[in-house]
Amino acid sequence: MADLTPRQPYRPLYWPDIIFSLQDMLVDTKQAVYVVGGAVRDALLQRPLTDIDLAVAQGGTALARRIANAFKGDFFVLDADRDVGRALVKTAEGSFVIDVARFRGDDLLADLSDRDFTINSMAVDLTVDVDMLIDPLDGEQDVRSKVIRRCGPQALPDDPLRALRAVRQSVQLEMRLEPQTAKDVRAARAMLPTISPERLRDEFMKMLAVNRPRVAVRVAENLGLLDSIVPEIAMLRDRPAQGDDYTNLWQETLAVVEKMAHLVSAISPHRTDYTGATFGIGMWIMQLDRYRQRLQVHIAQTWPNERSHAALLILAVLLSEESPQEAGARAQALRLSNAERDWLMTVIGAIRVPLQEDDWSPLVLHRFWRQTGSAGVDVCLLAAATYLGRAGSALEQDQWLVMVERLLTMLAAYYDQFYEVVEPTPVLDGNQLMAELGLERGPLIGVLLERIREGQVTGDVTSLEDALALARRHLPDTNHHK
Repeated sequence: MADLTPRQPYRPLYWPDIIFSLQDMLVDTKQAVYVVGGAVRDALLQRPLTDIDLAVAQGGTALARRIANAFKGDFFVLDADRDVGRALVKTAEGSFVIDVARFRGDDLLADLSDRDFTINSMAVDLTVDVDMLIDPLDGEQDVRSKVIRRCGPQALPDDPLRALRAVRQSVQLEMRLEPQTAKDVRAARAMLPTISPERLRDEFMKMLAVNRPRVAVRVAENLGLLDSIVPEIAMLRDRPAQGDDYTNLWQETLAVVEKMAHLVSAISPHRTDYTGATFGIGMWIMQLDRYRQRLQVHIAQTWPNERSHAALLILAVLLSEESPQEAGARAQALRLSNAERDWLMTVIGAIRVPLQEDDWSPLVLHRFWRQTGSAGVDVCLLAAATYLGRAGSALEQDQWLVMVERLLTMLAAYYDQFYEVVEPTPVLDGNQLMAELGLERGPLIGVLLERIREGQVTGDVTSLEDALALARRHLPDTNHHK
């Protein structure tokens, strides 16, 4: 019989102040309110947490509303049928997402037993003592042993998406999959196509967002989980690599994934002294650290449903051998937003430019940034990761310095010379152009304005008179006048 008796954990549970504030708020509550799931696991691991799951016998939605009101936060009904509500709360510590749900069954034991992995099946009684652990499935021991173990034989068949979650959490928490759980994960791959594309997308993108995406991607691929999500990967396994260190393009792609993660880490506010320990990343830091804060802001942007930009960069690496159209089709199949699809197509379409172009005159820079917009920043990152990944241990320092200088020139145009190189202030607009030259409205106006803009970049156009003279020289022979 599983034991629900609270007991002292092997180490103190680390709770943010919001937990004690919730305790004070719930002092007169008539029913037990339990903190469950990942929040308890992270408290035991003494990891920071921002998501808090609460479970009650009844009234989950009502309690979530009460919490939101008490902390002057926002409230949402997540699932009326299952009685699940969400409170979004801001405190001096930061923002917290607090989900309150009715038990997944008749009681707390049924709720905990119905969860995915034992490390997520622990609870504490918020209304009694948050220092005491309720652990009927021995999740604490698995935490100590660094093991991901399914709660029961039906854990993965009931929700095959847990297969991807197992991979993600094993990498995030530096744990290993218990053999039977690994076997169940592998068996679950056949059921992944039955999951809604939206749920599959969100869990897949969370997996790509971990700090060590190469490990996550490699483990997921070894378990057969990726073929139905990104089938393009199967073709990489059969194609020879471009670099000398790798036997096939898949191994090389994994190396590029790793380098992309290293670059993101080098840009991150959490960079350590070890981040730049290699020559390749160290030289990137020395030359491009002047743009670090702006790159941090760029990478910190999020996409719909809080999908991370870093995850999208890893997806771009996985699809970098595809055409822009093929990458766009995969984005649609993954149910990414139109903006994510367009970004992916732009980046994939331009990735080879920094790797192959030697002429970086102002006009070439202008055309590159006009084509890519802010996604050009990601093209630079992807080019750097691709170069380092392909070179592997054979990286030639002099050639890498040339590449870094090229990327520096590109980013300087965007960040330091935007209004001179990328988007010079117009000397006239389309209406003026039509009025001065007696032209009809149509595509020709856009073409002429672009010619004038490029003339500004090269220095051939510095005045209204220069602009009109250039436009006249580029008028077609046919009569477009009114």
